[in-house]
Amino acid sequence: MKRLFPILSIITAVLLAYALRQALVVAPTDALQGDVYRIIYYHVPSAWTAFLLFSINFVASIQYLARAKAEKLVKWIVIAIGVAGVIATFLPPVQQQIPAGMRPSAVATTFLMIPAFYLLIGWLFRGEKLDILAVTSAEVGVVFCTIVLVTGPIWARPVWGIWWAPGDIRLTLTLVLWLIYVSYLVLRRFSNSAQTQILAAALAVFGALDVPLVYLSIWFFRTQHPQPVIGGGGSMDPRMWHTLLISWLAFLCFGFLICWSRFRLETLHREVEHAHAMESLIGAEASAKASMPLSRSAK
Repeated sequence: MKRLFPILSIITAVLLAYALRQALVVAPTDALQGDVYRIIYYHVPSAWTAFLLFSINFVASIQYLARAKAEKLVKWIVIAIGVAGVIATFLPPVQQQIPAGMRPSAVATTFLMIPAFYLLIGWLFRGEKLDILAVTSAEVGVVFCTIVLVTGPIWARPVWGIWWAPGDIRLTLTLVLWLIYVSYLVLRRFSNSAQTQILAAALAVFGALDVPLVYLSIWFFRTQHPQPVIGGGGSMDPRMWHTLLISWLAFLCFGFLICWSRFRLETLHREVEHAHAMESLIGAEASAKASMPLSRSAK
């Protein structure tokens, strides 16, 4: 696996350079916003990548909490939710509740991916690796979410005339999401309690519930953000759409490399801590055995 890292690094660098050229040169200028819209090729892929990482953190945290007695039960509950969601999506009463422009097939696919995603992570990661995956995805997710919060106001200032719209529900929910996961990282960093990992997993499950709220906010609330062009009944120039997908692919590869490096570093860190703990324990036992003859002779 170590040999793949340099190869993936080169591929990622090429993709990032290609995406930059596509965003600045190839993609056409927006008729209404002008060239400032080009920040979309960093703002949107960063948001999608952050949501994906927070979703990974959510699934890993659930599996870490349920890794003992409730593991099988939670697995079947997740499978049942996915199957029930797919079936319900095609029922006429449920379709009437789906926002206009949101395709039922896309909703069904999302429900189908829930158990597949859950089972895949459970198959690839076991035990302590689930907790390492959770903290790794949260850290990198916060980085991409920070990019979203920085590029958003830069884009909003020339388009909306303001840096930040306090009443905008999507902006507020995104900031809340960022604060929750920063709190998660602070808890992991500064708490030395034996229950830290469990408390952090519970906080992660709570925080991830904000992800669908951020996405669905523009469907159910009036916000400064426009209605979604992608999957929302709007349209996008094919060159724009192609550039957006290339940018997201580049960001996904970049995020994967960071997660890979951080996962290996966290694994090594815990192995060193475990070795130090075992060394201290062995040293304490040796000291205790060495002091036993002295105490007997003293008697």
